[in-house]
Order: sequence, then C-alpha cells, then structure tokens
Amino acid sequence: MGLRTFIFLWVLVVSTGAQAFDLEFVSASPAIYAQPHDLVLSPDRRHLYVADNNNDRIAVLDPNTLELLGTFGEGQVGAPHDVVFDAEGRLLVADTDNSRIAIYAVTGQSGTLVGELRGKIRRPEGVAVHPNGRVYATGASSGNIEVFENGESVADADGFSSPHDVAVASDGTVWIADANNDRLVQMSAALKTLRTIGGASYAFSGPRYLDFDAQGRLYVADKYTHRIKVLAPDGTLVLMIGDRSGKGPGKFDRPEGVAIEGKDVWFSDTYNDRIVRYRIVE
Repeated sequence: MGLRTFIFLWVLVVSTGAQAFDLEFVSASPAIYAQPHDLVLSPDRRHLYVADNNNDRIAVLDPNTLELLGTFGEGQVGAPHDVVFDAEGRLLVADTDNSRIAIYAVTGQSGTLVGELRGKIRRPEGVAVHPNGRVYATGASSGNIEVFENGESVADADGFSSPHDVAVASDGTVWIADANNDRLVQMSAALKTLRTIGGASYAFSGPRYLDFDAQGRLYVADKYTHRIKVLAPDGTLVLMIGDRSGKGPGKFDRPEGVAIEGKDVWFSDTYNDRIVRYRIVE
C-alpha cells in the first residue's frame, strides 16, 4: 500500500536550546482523496478520520496501513475542513459550506449526525475542544474565533484574516493559524492575545492546521511553502521538511492537515490528494 521505503528526511534549522530530532517517512496512501484537509486519530487509536474536503465527506482510514475503510457524511457536510473529538467521543466537524460545526456520533467506519453548533462564525475551517469543555471554532469568512459552551455561544474575538486551525496546548492556551496574516496567534482560554509568531524568521505563507507532540513542539502545515514547520515550546523554529518536487518522501503539494499521537505523525498532502505517515525519531 503506497510507498514503503524508510528514509530519514530532516532539515535542522536551529538547534541551540532545543533537542535535535528527526521525522522518518513511513508510508503514503494512494492519491484517492480530493484535497484532504485536517485529520484526527480516534480515542481508541483504531481509526484515522479525515476531512475529505472536495468529496464532501469524512473518510475513515486504518492509521497504520492508511487503507480506506469507509466514509460518511455524504449529503450532510459541504467542504469539511477540520475534525476533532470531544470528551464524549463525538466527532466535531468544521462543516464549512454550511457555516456550522456538525456533531457526529461515530462507531468505527460510520457516523450519525446528532447535532450542530451555529453562531457568528461564517465558513468555519477550524474547531478544537478545550479541557474546560468549551468548543473553539474559527470563521474563515467572518475573521473571528467563537467559543461555545453547552451548545451556546459564550465569547468571540475578531481581527483575524481567514483564520484556519485552532489548537489547544497542554497549558490550556489556544493557538490560531491566522492564515492570511501569515502568522500564529497564541491566546488565553478567555481569548486574550498573549503573543504572535511570524515574520521573516518563520516565513509562513498561509499556515493552515496545527498539532502538538508529547514534547510540546508545535507542527504547522505551511501551505504555500509546501512545508511542515516545527516550533519548539519557546517558539524557536527547529525543523522543516518538504518541497513541491513530486510525490516521494519529503515532498508535499500545499499540505494542510496534521495529526500526532505518540511517535506517529500523519499529514494531509492536500494537493497530492493523499495522506502520509511519518515517525518521530529522537
């Protein structure tokens, strides 16, 4: 299934004050998706759920072999961008064309639509669940982030330009990929801006989706540089992989999705219409 060659691929950008590590290519799926966006591993680690954007569905993969096991959401979601599980094991989907967060009860390869969240967000492209139980969602067209509690909107903040992913760090802070401003924004759970990360030293160009590994490093799918960029907890850029020249190991065409569990890392190689798997080596 796909490419099986194991190859070390890494470019260490800054090593001072940060532990060096590698990302090792493991495998790639066939190019059977239509611009897949963000993805998430199920709580039982048995299934990988992918927002299969241009197919208007959620694809369910075996996380080890990357085999397509099933799909759901056809006729219910439009251009889904993001997927995340809540504490109850429900799958929340940024249902972009329908300007809502769709909520699914999932069992393996199937999902049943059981609810939705609607508010000020327009064309949401990111969704995250905070340990406090609140749901955070970004509106790409409305330029805001909105917070929901018990199904109701309780807070929001604007000032973004086409914000995409929202992710929660282990310290409870909220990170937003402010895509059209080519930066990341760190906020408190109460939506107070703590810092922004961008500029020439990062050279972000349309950052999309984010995830953290067990060491607290932040992985950024930087769409228009065709790279994955990894930041240490202090914000230092420590690793970059990727370029656009083909579909081999270490090659991406406008990647968007990131999911991490333990030493395993999955990326959506979006415009190559495939999912790729890497492993962290330290």
